[in-house]
Amino acid sequence: MNFFNPETIQSLLEQAVTLVSIHGLNLVIALIVFFAGRAAANKIAALARAMMIKAHVDDTLRSFLRNIIYYALMAAVTVMAIGQAGLNVTSFLAVLGAAGLAVGLALKDSLSNFAAGVMLIMLKFFKRGDWVTVAGESGTVTSVSIFNTILTTADNRVVIVPNSAILSSTIVNVTANETRRVDLVMGIGYGDDLLKAKELLRKIVTEDPRVLPAPAPVVEVLELGESSVNFVVRPWVKTSDYWPTYFAITEKVKLVFDQEGISIPFPQRDVHLYPAEK
Repeated sequence: MNFFNPETIQSLLEQAVTLVSIHGLNLVIALIVFFAGRAAANKIAALARAMMIKAHVDDTLRSFLRNIIYYALMAAVTVMAIGQAGLNVTSFLAVLGAAGLAVGLALKDSLSNFAAGVMLIMLKFFKRGDWVTVAGESGTVTSVSIFNTILTTADNRVVIVPNSAILSSTIVNVTANETRRVDLVMGIGYGDDLLKAKELLRKIVTEDPRVLPAPAPVVEVLELGESSVNFVVRPWVKTSDYWPTYFAITEKVKLVFDQEGISIPFPQRDVHLYPAEK
């Protein structure tokens, strides 16, 4: 075949023009589909975010769902653009599915934390600022993200807890309710005036301005212990006043009992020595 034959060159040029006209047009349409689809995906994701703001959806969940909507739409747009360009979409999807499976197996622990994070954000077991005990750790919730929850402990340590560990264990939200009951046990000696001690305890509790009038505080004899008569003292306070009230009442009981001559026994043993028999 003589490539320098004018008729051959003419034929090749016609074939080239035909290929460019067909596939070039497809490529242009594919680019139009991609960029128009991306703009539409941005608009839809922004609209979804605005609707979630109106519905007062949690900020973390709102951002996460917005991204999920955007990238799902972009995946569909990309597949449409590839198909329009004339490529084999079936083969592309098969490769993409195999790659997704491999990534999913490699990141199964992260995906478990991810799923648990979505559940925690949606169910709202706790929020930022709550004092919680989760997965054996206690602290104030600093943030709740998709993969983990960050706590700040009482001594200012930062603890990062995986969300899957939280969801698979017991969650204790200490500050979920506005009020809490302070549980104290106070003991007096068997030789002390029981009724006087009971009245003093009741007075100490009711005089503390942080103690709530309702539910009424409880001061009752709990048990006759081995070395003391024990009272249960249970006032109700605002959750934020729990520890200040606990410490203040404990200190005042000691001071008042000392002033009134009421003893606070401590464990002790009497040892009797007998001479050895000869």
